[in-house]
Amino acid sequence: MAKISRDTPLAEITLRRYEKPTMNDRDLVRKFCLSVGLLQPGDSRDVVVDVLHVLLKAKQQKEQLHSEEVKNNVMDLRKDSKLPMLGIASSNIRRQLKRLKDLHLIETNANLYRVTEFSNLSEIFEEKVEGFLLKSVMSRVKDYLKKMDEEFKHHEE
Repeated sequence: MAKISRDTPLAEITLRRYEKPTMNDRDLVRKFCLSVGLLQPGDSRDVVVDVLHVLLKAKQQKEQLHSEEVKNNVMDLRKDSKLPMLGIASSNIRRQLKRLKDLHLIETNANLYRVTEFSNLSEIFEEKVEGFLLKSVMSRVKDYLKKMDEEFKHHEE
């Protein structure tokens, strides 16, 4: 029996379409996180929203933050918003930073995190996600479609 390749994706992206953005601040960041699959609908574990929010605020001052600074700022943000202190363990903050980094929205240099090149998120998304990640995922999906077309083509006789 042939060995099945591991079902570990090389890359993945989830995209959801919501209404036009009319909200602001944290709700806007939350809706973006939902839109790109960083957050699942109905998920109460939403610390990734605060991690991105903190980094967007730091970008305004062209600040780079250590993961512990991100954690402390997230705690302040959640406290000010009267949100429960869930998901704020250092290990989870680092995990959320990695997820943002995997989407190319943020980068790290000498253990300091920042929005990629302090650029606008729309530019980062267009270049890194649309131009690279989405393109490569779509290309591979098309490879599978072509292979299935060959494999299961209608035999005309």
